Amino acid sequence: MTLAWILFSIYLIGTAYLGWLGHRKTDDFGSFAIGKGDLSPIQVGVTLAAATASAATFIINPGFVYVHGLAAFMHLGISVFLGIVLMLAVLSFRFRRIGAEAGALTIPDWIGKRYNSSGFSLYFAIINLLAVAFVVLLVGGISIVMQKLLGVNNVTALVITLVFVTAYVLFGGTYAHVYTNMFQGFLMIGVTILVLASGIWLMLENGDIWATIGQKDGNLLKWVNPESNLYNDWFSVYASGFLIGGGLVCQPHILTKALYVKSDQAVRRYIVVFSIVFFLFTLLLLAGFWAHIAVSGDQLIDASTGAFRQDLVMTVYLQQVFPDWLFTVISVVLLAAAMSTLDGLLVGISTITANDLVLNILARGRNQWSQAEQMRLALRVGHIVLVAMAILVFFVALNPPQLLGIFGQVGVYGLVLAAVPPLLAGVLYKQPRIKVVWGLSALALIIHFGLYFFGESLFPKSTLAFANPGLTAAIALLLTNLPIPLFHSNK
Repeated sequence: MTLAWILFSIYLIGTAYLGWLGHRKTDDFGSFAIGKGDLSPIQVGVTLAAATASAATFIINPGFVYVHGLAAFMHLGISVFLGIVLMLAVLSFRFRRIGAEAGALTIPDWIGKRYNSSGFSLYFAIINLLAVAFVVLLVGGISIVMQKLLGVNNVTALVITLVFVTAYVLFGGTYAHVYTNMFQGFLMIGVTILVLASGIWLMLENGDIWATIGQKDGNLLKWVNPESNLYNDWFSVYASGFLIGGGLVCQPHILTKALYVKSDQAVRRYIVVFSIVFFLFTLLLLAGFWAHIAVSGDQLIDASTGAFRQDLVMTVYLQQVFPDWLFTVISVVLLAAAMSTLDGLLVGISTITANDLVLNILARGRNQWSQAEQMRLALRVGHIVLVAMAILVFFVALNPPQLLGIFGQVGVYGLVLAAVPPLLAGVLYKQPRIKVVWGLSALALIIHFGLYFFGESLFPKSTLAFANPGLTAAIALLLTNLPIPLFHSNK
């Protein structure tokens, strides 16, 4: 544990230094929100991969593969990966050009300026608060690892996480996010290679591990798991994963990366860098299979409650296959993986809440405010929002909901569902119709939350896995985005 504290302290000092470098580059709200357009494609690509992978990929999702098998790997891994890459290619280029011309700083700001409606921007600023659910997921994942690594309790882990990450984001904004994510991203690449190598070694040492897994539960190796409550049909596994991957691009800390650079060529390059690095991270979900060989079932039982904890799968696997010192090194990097997304989300949520919610409301009817005055106020409000959000997340994470992955997915899927119609229409059509896309946006939320909470009672004879938020979100995406071409044209 001494080694863990030494390494973690070194990580904190290094990250704090990078945050300070970010602070030196941040001189107004615009540079706090999206930088000055001087970041390289490699910086943006690695940052985007690190921010997209997060605690879900490195800590939470291998547990779903352990429980649900190949179907979960195809849904959370391959299908989502393909959806993300395709949607990035569709949206990023014109999103950057339109955003640069309009001076947009956030997704709600982009939408408001694209549709010439401060009310539409305000609507999305409110919807953006759903991202807090994903922040809770990340903080909860960090706490799980930190408790095992440093021997602290949940409260201490939450305080360390929220105070540290909030502090360097508070002072460095986007530059702190990018610089620290570059550092964290390369650490994550190194650990990914180590973990994948451990799996290859395990397969060579134990012979045909797939036969062993099949004997344990044949459904774990099926492309669709008929016994799963989440991945029991082709639509739930493949179509919904692909559609959700595309939708996830519309998160505030992902699509806005296009505003960090100044040319389409730079966008193209960072998408290539992102695709390579993120695919490598995606392969980490294979650890869910390897855990069936390296981990015994009783090691995944919570000693205090006697309940099975699938969110412990990755941590326990690493503890079993690596020596203590290397497990400690890897665990510190897992914390970095979670923090790499957390800081990006905090930048996104705080800038959106400040610029598009609070400032939007305060500025109504006050045309005498200059642009400089608005930006100074937005920066101060953004800092206040960061602190307030950290306090809120702390109290929610004190008693985290079961299945953190599902909790985070329900909230963040709602956020992206609302954003997809106006972003797609705004990018693909010259004169998108605000009434149409606003209506489709609201309808997407109703369908997603309605089916997730009431789908089984509304459709008792259906075999669809309504407990899977990816399924309900995919249905909402289809029903609210397929009609878009019926109401628009580029003539």
